[in-house]
Amino acid sequence: MSLIDEYAQLKQKINIYDYEYYVLAVPTIRDIEYDQLMKQLEEIENIHPDLITPDSPTQRVSGEPTKLFKTVNHKFPMLSLANTYSEDEFIDYDNRIRSMLGDQEIIEYVAELKIDGVAVSLLYENGVLIRGATRGNGIQGDQITNNIRTIRSIPLKVLTKETFPNVFEIRGEVYMPLKAFIKINKQREENGENLFVNPRNATAGTLKLQYPHEVADRSLQMYSYQIQSEENEENNISHFDNLLDLQSTGFSVNPNYKLCTNIQEVMAYVEEWEQKRDNLPYEIDGIVVKVNNLKQHKKLGATAKNPRWAIAYKFKAQEVETYINKITWQVGRTGILTPVAELKPVFLAGTTVSRATLHNPDEIKRKDIREGDFVIIEKGGDIIPKVLYPLKEKRTSNLGNTFIPSFCPSCGQELVKNENEVALRCVNKKCRDQIKRKIEHFTSRNAMDIEGMGKAVVDLLVEQNILKNIADIYDIKKEDIISLEGFADKSADNLIKAINDSKNRELYRLIFGMGVPYIGINAAKIISNNFRNLKVLLYVVVDKIVALPGIGDKMADSLIQYFKENENIQIILRLEKNGLNFFNEIGLENIENILNGGTFVLTGTLPTLKRIQATQMIEKYGGRVVSSVSKNTDYVLAGEKAGSKFDKANKLNIPVISEHEFLEMIKK
Repeated sequence: MSLIDEYAQLKQKINIYDYEYYVLAVPTIRDIEYDQLMKQLEEIENIHPDLITPDSPTQRVSGEPTKLFKTVNHKFPMLSLANTYSEDEFIDYDNRIRSMLGDQEIIEYVAELKIDGVAVSLLYENGVLIRGATRGNGIQGDQITNNIRTIRSIPLKVLTKETFPNVFEIRGEVYMPLKAFIKINKQREENGENLFVNPRNATAGTLKLQYPHEVADRSLQMYSYQIQSEENEENNISHFDNLLDLQSTGFSVNPNYKLCTNIQEVMAYVEEWEQKRDNLPYEIDGIVVKVNNLKQHKKLGATAKNPRWAIAYKFKAQEVETYINKITWQVGRTGILTPVAELKPVFLAGTTVSRATLHNPDEIKRKDIREGDFVIIEKGGDIIPKVLYPLKEKRTSNLGNTFIPSFCPSCGQELVKNENEVALRCVNKKCRDQIKRKIEHFTSRNAMDIEGMGKAVVDLLVEQNILKNIADIYDIKKEDIISLEGFADKSADNLIKAINDSKNRELYRLIFGMGVPYIGINAAKIISNNFRNLKVLLYVVVDKIVALPGIGDKMADSLIQYFKENENIQIILRLEKNGLNFFNEIGLENIENILNGGTFVLTGTLPTLKRIQATQMIEKYGGRVVSSVSKNTDYVLAGEKAGSKFDKANKLNIPVISEHEFLEMIKK
């Protein structure tokens, strides 16, 4: 077998396994076997970069950061759907369809769940994905191809090309599963960032991120629901058949669609899923109903905005009335105070709700929310319950305005409000509640993962003055805790063992666990992979950090400030003394460090290497690729039509090398 054939078969095999795992959810090989196949593919591509094709599984997370999303035209307009909100309106719609088609026509409908996400269009040529775009205004959208390619339920190449025309567009809904949404909001809360309002909002924001690897970390998925092509489609005469074809060709189709012979069956389907929606692992906000016969689509046509052959039934937002017993103020690990409505428990959208965030003081004032108010809370489209508005007609005359604190409820320190922030903040680093939450973050699963050291235990150890900072964890002895409430001989031994086990955690976990503002787990991984010794961060400069892909000015400033503070330095030295892992050695044995950490900037078109190939080679041989030229750049690798980066390199006396010189450098 030739190398080209071996490479093609390996790609196809991995793409099939991806389909089984991410679309069918029935993997047929173990993870270790899959990883070995990927490693084999990567080895072939590293040695023969000329073989790399867009449908290779290695290309899902690739390409340069996208500073500006290019506007592209859809081959077919992406029309929006007209909405209906009642059974009567649904019956009126059915009557209109029958009136337009005539009494002789047999009319069937396909009912599908309306996924609450972001509509996208995928363009395929010869079975290979070549472009992904947002809906935009329906005529034009933003090209987000690099980000779309990271979604594992989207095939880079269809499994059976013969089923589809040479050029076709797939319409689908990109969404964020609830589990991923909850996880990302928890991380944002820990990092002192604004929370996403709902999964749809999070999905839209994710699709516009500059770096594909950040998109990949957010676990987006897509359900496909339509195929369009200019070529004559003789094979299928129904939307139902098209859905079956999509499924058999590698696309993920929501399995809950149903063929209905009349509008009464449609309404039964709507009622069924309005009751069952809370059991789904993703958000839906209604039901989409489409005429099944594709020839009838052509007869019915469309208005300027909406197709006449489809309509959306929108669910009502899930709301319920309850009562605010009290408004409390929580102090987070970054010092930000969050007001929380302590509610009379009420059942809503599948769970009992007893608390709802009020976000910040400005939100309280804007909605005029007070302790003792009867309020309407909502969970429709939101995982986190929120107070919509107070029922002022039920308000008693003696309810005063909500008290906005001027001093920290935990330590009594005067609160501050930074410019351009709506939040109140406690700046006392000795604040007991802040200490508790910082330690809780440090011990959490994504950080040092110290089993048995959850919120209750952390609170107890801080209250007993056993813990004052994260370094104190590693000084705990059995005799310190054996007499405390909730501990016995075995549980004390287990906690000491868990603490000792955590000393060997990966470097990125330690960096994340330190709780540096704005440094989430992905940023911690980037920092760990580029500065492989924690103590290097005590001396690093801002420019070196900003040069890393995925690290912005705000993150870099925060990191530098954290590692300059004397108190933090002392904690780091104590952690080192206690034997925590300060090094990232993963992969070092496989790196030929010829380039010795040199920083490269690419500009222009290289004679034989694609930009992604040059980037992979630089990284393989121990170098780093950054996007902009600065005084810290070691080399500029330039090809034809090199632009401003070439000029800036000459101005700063930075060596400019050709592709030939670069390849010679690696050979030597």
